[in-house]
Amino acid sequence: MKLKHTSWAAGLLLGAWLVVVGWQAEEHQRVVNAARLDLHSRAHEIQGTLSAVTRAFQFRGAIFQERLELVLKDLVTNRTNSVVKLMYVGLLNTNGEALVAVGDTNLLAHENLAGNEIWSAGHVTFVLPIEEASVNPEGVTNTTIVLPEPPRGGRDFGRRDPRLEGGTNRPASPNPATNPFAAGEPPGTNGAMEPPPPGNDERRNRRPPPWMRGLSEADIKAFMAKRELHGLVLAMSTENYEALCTRDIWLRCVIAFFAGISALGAGLAWRNIGRTAELQIRLVRASELNSHLKELNLAAAGLAHETRNPLNIIRGQAQILSRLPEAAPAVREKSRIIVDETDKVTAQLTEFINYSRPREVRRTRMALAPACQEIIRTLGLDIDEKKLRVEVGGDALAVEADEQLLRQVLFNLLLNAIQAVNVQGTIQIHIRRDGPAGAVLEVRDDGPGVPPENRHEIFKPYFTTHQKGTGLGLAVVQQIVLAHGWEIACLANEPHGAIFRITHLKVAA
Repeated sequence: MKLKHTSWAAGLLLGAWLVVVGWQAEEHQRVVNAARLDLHSRAHEIQGTLSAVTRAFQFRGAIFQERLELVLKDLVTNRTNSVVKLMYVGLLNTNGEALVAVGDTNLLAHENLAGNEIWSAGHVTFVLPIEEASVNPEGVTNTTIVLPEPPRGGRDFGRRDPRLEGGTNRPASPNPATNPFAAGEPPGTNGAMEPPPPGNDERRNRRPPPWMRGLSEADIKAFMAKRELHGLVLAMSTENYEALCTRDIWLRCVIAFFAGISALGAGLAWRNIGRTAELQIRLVRASELNSHLKELNLAAAGLAHETRNPLNIIRGQAQILSRLPEAAPAVREKSRIIVDETDKVTAQLTEFINYSRPREVRRTRMALAPACQEIIRTLGLDIDEKKLRVEVGGDALAVEADEQLLRQVLFNLLLNAIQAVNVQGTIQIHIRRDGPAGAVLEVRDDGPGVPPENRHEIFKPYFTTHQKGTGLGLAVVQQIVLAHGWEIACLANEPHGAIFRITHLKVAA
């Protein structure tokens, strides 16, 4: 059930992160499309500007190339300094050839201008119509013709010829020698311009310009194909566009990254909440078990205490039997065995009661050296029996500890050392300062020592390496040490023996 809930939560967070990633991808595409639309708008803006310029500058359907070059140069210069950099602008004829071009012509050297929008490295090219071409009912086009140079003789092409006011109507010669437009040259070479015939404006607008009169249809088509203004080519830099897209994609990636971090954090939080709930359940169960164990502990301690009374009675009766005058030697021997075994059981019960007793530490100021000397006097018979040498050395320190409990620790450690060493062995109790407010207490012996694999096991209840040991002495020591907040460890004593070291004792002021 827990695995199912975890999988469901992980799938939900993963789905939420994927939704954020998809949303950011859609937003990035929207920004890219907006940037492309901005380039399109700038291109159409330039297209409208050039269309307006050609309509304003043309006269009788024609405009000079010099005027267009000036406009295009000014346009490229202004657009170069603007947000969107214009790299190339050109006006095309019907054959796709450039009539007027300004900018870097190498940009279009390898591009096919068949499409309306060509994206290349570092720039984008737009091919747009400059003006819609239309043909009136008489077959005359309304498109703009780009003339390469103004007429000679100092007359402006935009000024009306005085001969047009007089009504003379001399037909233009179709001969190329006398009419250069038949060969595709610009008008005004020989000043031969024919005025339109008199009539209303509609009839006048339907007639072709005077510089096209007298030309054959083939010459007109060839000239129109070569000089007719048909299309517009714009090459714009995509530097700002690419920078905008790059910044936006980084922004989206950062948002997706932090969204992933958030989803991961939410998943970890969900897992921690689940683990916390599980730990709380375990803690409640452990508390219930601990309460049950405390009850069992109290019951066992009470049973041990009640058991000692019958044992004392048995021991007393055995001693009485062994002292009767009429008792046989066999009875006396058996009575002595009963007393010895009863003492063993009583000692074990006493150790068990001490181990099961709750440890309530009441700290007082206690001098270590006098307490050690007192414990040595208490165990004097055991020490004299083995002819041991017990020394107390080090610093004269007083520590903060429960006096009764610390005396029990010293008693158990010294008794353990007495049982471990051989006859005429040496036991040392060493006290030293550890830092400004700490102290260390060591009980050293020159016995056989403790094997490395048993140095942690000897503090467990009922683990002993002595034949007459109960296995609870060192367990009681560790229990008291931990209740004070100290630490105890069993180490090797060179060249042989063992060291029981108690650390983190607090020196009393």
